[in-house]
Amino acid sequence: MSKVQSEGYQVAPFPVMRRSAMDSGRLSRSSSYMIGLLEFDVTDARRVIQAHNAAGESLSFTAFIIHCLAKAIEQHKQVQAMPDWRGRLVIFDDVNINVLIEVDTEQGKVPIPYLLSKANRKSVQEIHSEIRTCQKKPMGMKETRYKRYFLHLPWMLRYLCYHTILMHPIQSRKIVCPVIVTAVGMFGEGGGWGIPAGNISLVVTLGGIATKPGVVSGQIKIRDYLCVTISFDHQVLDGAPAARFTHAFRKLVEHGSGLEQELPAPLFQQDAI
Repeated sequence: MSKVQSEGYQVAPFPVMRRSAMDSGRLSRSSSYMIGLLEFDVTDARRVIQAHNAAGESLSFTAFIIHCLAKAIEQHKQVQAMPDWRGRLVIFDDVNINVLIEVDTEQGKVPIPYLLSKANRKSVQEIHSEIRTCQKKPMGMKETRYKRYFLHLPWMLRYLCYHTILMHPIQSRKIVCPVIVTAVGMFGEGGGWGIPAGNISLVVTLGGIATKPGVVSGQIKIRDYLCVTISFDHQVLDGAPAARFTHAFRKLVEHGSGLEQELPAPLFQQDAI
């Protein structure tokens, strides 16, 4: 269906893929989230990534953050726990992460979830390459093909499917996971946090990057701080383990986990935290 143009306004078709976001909002009404608004010093990590890109090999900042997130979850697996229909918590060994990728469709730009499997076993470069491949051929992704048919079902049928899938995390492991990452900061400038709606165990929202003074080795220097929102499902996780996970995640990011093998060590160690 094409747009209908009239004097003073236009009528455009509602993108079918937007129903996924609507579903997430409806399902989130029963969630009980703990939300943390944080700042990670990413000055050194960005310097390494920029030098890597200048050397002719592309490496994305988002892929680096996802790598650090996967490693932090590997250390604190309880943050990806999922309840099953028998009231038990299922905690997986490997880390699967849903990454929201914006793609162009006939009805405009829409976010498509891509399931990055076994992210804790992949390097920053491998994660980067996998995401770029999906961005080049988004409509060929199995997630996209599934969504295009599934979202045409009435809401109540979709709700029953969601409920069945979420209550059987072991059987549905290949199509759903308890962790999602969305990077909204790439679409603007300056700092800022996003507050997401969701119905899964862990949602990480990457906001903007703010440049401001920070204390490094007892001295005040201009640093780059990434705004990060971390949302935990309080029904499956308490505050103390959430805080320990957050500390591990911050440490991995600020120490450039996964970047040491991409470029010579002295470059990263300059002004290291």
